[in-house]
Amino acid sequence: MQTRGDAGTAHAGGEHWERLAPGVVRRRLPGWDATVGAIAGADGVLVVDTGSSLHEGVEIRREVQELFGLPVTHIALTHPHFDHVLGTAAFSGVQVYAAVGTEELLAREREELRHDAVRHGMDPDTAAEAVDLLVLPHHPVSGELTVDLGGGRRVLLANIGPGHTAHDLAALVAGEREVVFCGDVVEESGEPQAGPDALPHAWPAALDRLLSLGGDDALYVPGHGAVVDAAFVRAQRDALAGRFGVS
Repeated sequence: MQTRGDAGTAHAGGEHWERLAPGVVRRRLPGWDATVGAIAGADGVLVVDTGSSLHEGVEIRREVQELFGLPVTHIALTHPHFDHVLGTAAFSGVQVYAAVGTEELLAREREELRHDAVRHGMDPDTAAEAVDLLVLPHHPVSGELTVDLGGGRRVLLANIGPGHTAHDLAALVAGEREVVFCGDVVEESGEPQAGPDALPHAWPAALDRLLSLGGDDALYVPGHGAVVDAAFVRAQRDALAGRFGVS
């Protein structure tokens, strides 16, 4: 069973942002339907993923600032795929968090990142610009790390991987109902994509950690598709275990 959040949509810059909880929104980007999230505290906003290009990153930053009237101060990258990281250069001066090892991977595989974007249909010049300006994460997360956004708003970043990639990060926002940004370890709009960098044998365990993090009553925000509940995540976990022959 899926759910569309608890309070409809908010509007910023002419685009629709889905309100999941007070001060917590997300947007489904065009093209690859990748999700970006935004979590506001008293002092600033943490953005979860940054889109597939510098243009998308600029648009996200502008819209989030219009929506909350606060600067973007932190970014959490859920995994190192082009449609989730290539907008990061638009957020100059912002502290960037990712699962440990992401910085080294992105530095080492810039050309593969560019090729992957072009293979999926991105304009070659747009892909080259984003990769040339790519900002590497400043803060590796090896276990769990809490980011304080002020006013009592804290975001728990948890390294839940490997699974969809070797570097999967989730973001948990506490409240009356927890919200968990899952990245592509959960997908709702289609079957989860297992590329050459996936670790299928470990993926079900990553989903077990995700469910332990959020619990049965949380809203789970997939990397692609509609917001879902714990029952959906659990069913996807079991389907992946069967698909990959993992208990």
